Amino acid sequence: MRARTNFKKTTTLLALIAGAAYATAPAVTALADTGGSTGGSSAPAHAPSGSRGAPAKAKVHKSGIATWFGPGFYGQKTACGQTLTPGVVGVANRTLPCGTLVKVSYKGHTLTVPVLDRGPYSDIGADWDLTAGAAAALNITETVRIATRVIGDAPNTPTLGAPPQSLTETTTGGAAAAAG
Repeated sequence: MRARTNFKKTTTLLALIAGAAYATAPAVTALADTGGSTGGSSAPAHAPSGSRGAPAKAKVHKSGIATWFGPGFYGQKTACGQTLTPGVVGVANRTLPCGTLVKVSYKGHTLTVPVLDRGPYSDIGADWDLTAGAAAALNITETVRIATRVIGDAPNTPTLGAPPQSLTETTTGGAAAAAG
């Protein structure tokens, strides 16, 4: 099911967000750059710092609407300090602390991803914004309903969500597993 969008309004909104938040970044003019969402997906420059403290009354549902973001934001820093590239695997959420590990399921695919950014910032009511790497791993190409579960946390580092270097890191969304 596709959400109806006003293309002119959407394009204008995307251009304003891209210009204000990323003055040096290329303008985002295609909906594909934000995974089909109708608003900017990456956090604006004044987004919360992404501290590891517990959010006030974070409410996480077992399922929610997910968009994805990536191409228009590659090379930019996430709200949690990572540099977004095509290989980064993570998710944006408005309230969960940076480094929170979320198990995401969609049509038989399951992936554990860290919270790397704030968002989504769209007008369709999405709860989650997957990086392009996470969306590809889950075989997601448009706005969809996903199942989610918070399963832990990982230290928020500049490399959190980066392409894994080992099989262990693959299961934690690029976060190195703690030695036990």
